[in-house]
Amino acid sequence: MPQKNSNPLLRASRLRQCHWKKSNADDVTNGIPRSLQTMTNMNLTILDGYALNPGDLDWSVLKQFGNLTVYPRSAPELVIGRAADSEILFANKITFDESVFAQLPKLRYIGIFATGYNVVDVEAARRRGITVTNIPKYSTDSVVQLTFAHLLNLSFKLSEHTESVRKGDWSRSPDFCYWIGSLTELAGRTFGVVGYGTIGQKVARIAEAFGMNSIAYGSRLTPGERDGSVRFVGFNELLETSDVVSLHCPLKDDNVKMISIAQLAKMKPTAFLLNLSRGGLLDEAAVADALNSGQIAGAGLDVLTEEPPNPANPLIGAKNCFITPHCAWGTLAARQRLLQIAVENLRAFLSGKPQNVV
Repeated sequence: MPQKNSNPLLRASRLRQCHWKKSNADDVTNGIPRSLQTMTNMNLTILDGYALNPGDLDWSVLKQFGNLTVYPRSAPELVIGRAADSEILFANKITFDESVFAQLPKLRYIGIFATGYNVVDVEAARRRGITVTNIPKYSTDSVVQLTFAHLLNLSFKLSEHTESVRKGDWSRSPDFCYWIGSLTELAGRTFGVVGYGTIGQKVARIAEAFGMNSIAYGSRLTPGERDGSVRFVGFNELLETSDVVSLHCPLKDDNVKMISIAQLAKMKPTAFLLNLSRGGLLDEAAVADALNSGQIAGAGLDVLTEEPPNPANPLIGAKNCFITPHCAWGTLAARQRLLQIAVENLRAFLSGKPQNVV
């Protein structure tokens, strides 16, 4: 027997203060059934919109659904007051748990402006008939691009050379060229992908374009099998044989600090570690120690466990550790796709055909 209120259209129909009118199912405008356009009092609130839209996108695409309120940021103590009258919420890094849901009886839908949704207690949302959606695959190309920006920086010491030239070292050099330390050619090296989803697969293919040999580990992959030229291996084998270890997996209860002392000890001293997924995948103190001691050669990171980070984070200032401020998703093209998918997710929910539900 189906669960009570499992149909999102039925849930949507119970939105308080919303008034539906009968119309022909084919009577649509801008892709929205006319009956949904007559919900005159539906309230939509964006709780932390600045990261997605610092001013170069247009929120008006969401106004077609109801009364839209946008907050650039919302401190935890402000969330309930700002969300109390809304049936529809959008957020990026706001935490939603049972205690929050208990204080938001009107809430029927949360659209997360991200692929990861660990900020939401999904089970608690389901118990209360609240649909939660995310935004998959919008930033694949941008994340892959920054992955290799970090790798190229590490392999050719781009930051160090640029700073050296800026300081006048080249102008004072007795030779026409110089380089700092050892430079790494990628061709012929092994690129290990941890997490073989959409991003991981594309990273593996582009690594091969550099002449690298790609291997992959994932909880659903069978070691010994292949996806074309990409060979699937166990986690230990990946750590032991890879010249680059690149993390592209979601953060879950069973992989918190998946890279810690024991795993770092298996890696080559010449290996680079890349993390453009979630900061919690790393034991940050252990990684900092490994970098400072020369146990691994370098790290390129776009995420940290705490964001914004505490200035005392051991990775900030660690040897050969290069950190970007969670900006892989920040290209205009990626953010435009994100907003468009968010609009499509809400339209699908209100039409009774929800998509990207988590």
